[in-house]
Amino acid sequence: VQLQASGGGLVQAGASLKLSCAASGRTFSSYSLGWFRQAPGKEREFVAAISWNSGDISYAGSVKGRFTVSRDNARHTVYLQVNSLKPEDTAVYYCAASSGWPFVDASGTNYWGKGTLVTVSS
Repeated sequence: VQLQASGGGLVQAGASLKLSCAASGRTFSSYSLGWFRQAPGKEREFVAAISWNSGDISYAGSVKGRFTVSRDNARHTVYLQVNSLKPEDTAVYYCAASSGWPFVDASGTNYWGKGTLVTVSS
């Protein structure tokens, strides 16, 4: 599975973005998909994940209520709607795929995509 994230940009606090991650590979629909982020000088952290059939979803506490993860298996795409952005949300956002669930830790990742930078100004 190859993954490529897009949709990042420079926005003001309070704005919204929709990140997308396009995947290639015939087994896309069998994987759990997740979003992680890495801020400058910090370790990569879990943001959100969705199971293969969208039946299970998990969020980090810091984004719950503001971010929404979804997927479209027909389009081989996973999305992250990010609302009410804060300066502390500034990071490179990565999508990832895992063969297991729950998917709340980078150690469970089978595939990483290239990230997309989100910068939130105050």
